[in-house]
Amino acid sequence: MELPRNEFKHALAAGKPQIGLWSSLSNSYCVEVIAGAGYDWILIDTEHSPADLENVLGQLQAAAPYATEAVVRVPWNDMVTIKRTLDIGARSILIPYVQTEEEARNAVAFTRYPPQGVRGVAGTTRATRFGRIKEYTKRVHDELCVLVQIETELGLKNLEAIASVEGIDGVFIGPADLHASLGYLGESNNPKVMPVIDDALRRIRKCGKAPGILTGVEADAKRWLEVGALFVAVGADVGILARESEKLLAKFRP
Repeated sequence: MELPRNEFKHALAAGKPQIGLWSSLSNSYCVEVIAGAGYDWILIDTEHSPADLENVLGQLQAAAPYATEAVVRVPWNDMVTIKRTLDIGARSILIPYVQTEEEARNAVAFTRYPPQGVRGVAGTTRATRFGRIKEYTKRVHDELCVLVQIETELGLKNLEAIASVEGIDGVFIGPADLHASLGYLGESNNPKVMPVIDDALRRIRKCGKAPGILTGVEADAKRWLEVGALFVAVGADVGILARESEKLLAKFRP
């Protein structure tokens, strides 16, 4: 059996914008619904959601029949968590709260087998199609997409060093936490911070890596695509369900 090609990873490398949707409902049925909608990628969130590893496995299985790429955001830059997430078949991961070059190098090392990294070896995981993919350990790195998240002032200062780490495919700007770090807690599009985000996205692109971001505001999403962002999540399942259910009720109960 051949190693499947990660079209999302290769599209980012080619500079082709990828439109995504965030999923925090921790439910495989929900993932199956949105995976069939036609987005280039969906983000399965385990940082700010109640999901555990078995939830994520079910979500990956639900997304598998569809062309959309399932990107898993792990809860932390942790060797064990990343190893287990990769073993259940995630091949695109987003690692939060990376602030330094060393943390970025660790993130990559956690996804690589020795001698390039420290990922533990197991031969019959879902990632290997239960041992059926030929030379998985030698070839998997070609199809793994490693994305790191910058969301603090310190991370911005170290952006070029982080983005230049070999093995990183893209750098995601976390707007909510970045606003908080810069003194604007509870905001996500403050006019003083928006130009900072614009600049960060351009800096990432200049380093030769794919910039990414999340926003539920259509104008902001289009703005950042014009700035040069290559993977943009344009909404979230929780937000869609909450706001649209409120809008529907308001039609009948003013």
